[in-house]
Amino acid sequence: PVQILTYLDGVVKVEETELKPRVGFLYPVLTHNISVFINATREGDSGQYMCTVNVVDDATTTGKNVGIINLTVLVPPAVPTCEVHGNPTVGANVTLSCSSKKGKPSPTYQWQRTNPTPQVFFPPAQDWARGTLKLTNLSLEMSGLYVCTAENGAGFEKCNIVLEV
Repeated sequence: PVQILTYLDGVVKVEETELKPRVGFLYPVLTHNISVFINATREGDSGQYMCTVNVVDDATTTGKNVGIINLTVLVPPAVPTCEVHGNPTVGANVTLSCSSKKGKPSPTYQWQRTNPTPQVFFPPAQDWARGTLKLTNLSLEMSGLYVCTAENGAGFEKCNIVLEV
């Protein structure tokens, strides 16, 4: 464990860590509670945080004065990359792929065709975890604009591709 913040004998001390410019007590220590804030959170701030309260002359047994919380910093998906795999000719099969390099938790992917006729796809043609859409026995009517949305609890991003059969 690395100590990041202390209150001792009326003095608040912020330790020399990469959190130093972004962390502090939310309220004056003796007026409310000892909630802590972290500004401008980053993925690297994820982890387990422990609060220990030691009161002079307190007979509390060890372990009763510790609070632990796990922090998971969510990261929105990066703009995904859309690609066509295969030769888009009549009667052939192609796979559209969509992949985002960032995102925590890992994003899910949803393909849809927007033009000329809107269409939503479901498994097994679409794999929401891998970001793939398998189109089989292509016809001219399957040409159009396909949009992929990468989404998680922190946000979403889109990419698109024009399929010309």
